[in-house]
Amino acid sequence: MTVAVDVRGITKRFGDFTAVNDISFTVERGETVALLGPNGAGKSTLIRMLTTLMLPTSGTALVDGADIVKEPDKVRHAIGVIPQAMTSDLELSCRENLSIFAKLYSVPRVRREKHIAELLEAVDLTPWADKQVKQLSGGMRRRLEIARGLVHEPRIFFLDEPTTGLDPVARKNVWDMLDRIKSERDLTLVLTTHLMDEADKLCDRIAIIDHGLLM
Repeated sequence: MTVAVDVRGITKRFGDFTAVNDISFTVERGETVALLGPNGAGKSTLIRMLTTLMLPTSGTALVDGADIVKEPDKVRHAIGVIPQAMTSDLELSCRENLSIFAKLYSVPRVRREKHIAELLEAVDLTPWADKQVKQLSGGMRRRLEIARGLVHEPRIFFLDEPTTGLDPVARKNVWDMLDRIKSERDLTLVLTTHLMDEADKLCDRIAIIDHGLLM
């Protein structure tokens, strides 16, 4: 197997506080890996560095072969990112939210319309395609966020606490959908979670992080 994510001694300090402390690991292409740990363990900081939203203090990582420090644009085009906070525009429809994101990534118009329809079907939102996002439940909004992260057909998908705030039924629906989409699209998934059952359900391997250290 080839390596999709290669983390090399990555560290992030904020003044005297070390949020991520000399972490190294690899993720093989096609794997699903969980970064499991309590709130405040450093998981989200690590994800922000791997997705080029934050520069490391030292160390680096290769994501799809591109260096997060030296080649951030290449990294951004290879990845999809689902942050903890839901950021879809509540006043726009599901289709409009996906379309705006596709345009930002310069997805050609002919491909864009077909692909958005496929994504809405994949996340079971076709009946809601032209409804405003504010009419959706929390679980449906999370599924829309996942579809939005896939709109430019990334090879590697980062999810930061993907089921935060969802009830058990909505959480299971998201898990099932991620399982299905991963197999259909040959994705590599890296997710953070503090839920042991979520890591066990979704992941091939689990990396435990606590106090900024890989345990």
